[in-house]
Amino acid sequence: MSQSRSIYKIASVLLSLFFLVCFLGYYPSVTFLSQTPLTMGITHTVLFEFQPDAKPEAIKLACDRFLALQTNCIHPTSKAAYITSLKGGRDNSPENLQGGLTHGFVVEFASADDRDYYVNTDPVHQAYKDSLAGVVKRAVVVDFTNGIY
Repeated sequence: MSQSRSIYKIASVLLSLFFLVCFLGYYPSVTFLSQTPLTMGITHTVLFEFQPDAKPEAIKLACDRFLALQTNCIHPTSKAAYITSLKGGRDNSPENLQGGLTHGFVVEFASADDRDYYVNTDPVHQAYKDSLAGVVKRAVVVDFTNGIY
């Protein structure tokens, strides 16, 4: 009788693990309980409205320098680039809801700590922001963690 209970317990555990693996395979965006907003990836979106008198060359340079942040921003601890993804471009939406914003960028970080370092401390990013004076009229920034509402 005790041997059949042991087999039943083992079968129950295996069945539970099977359903867990199937669930995580079906819902890949489900995060493990050990992940917190500080350790989960952060998406940092930036939208620019350039000054009306900004020259096209200055706008292109600002955009090129923004995209270069992915390789130029180096984490002080790891001594490696820490922006996991960066892309951007000129608006092409037909919805006419831009409100003057003409260029958008999406920056991804592995954690909120990396994003916080980038926003508050990284000297390369700080110098980039300072270089936008007189070129950018307005910037809008929205950050989020995927799936956290």
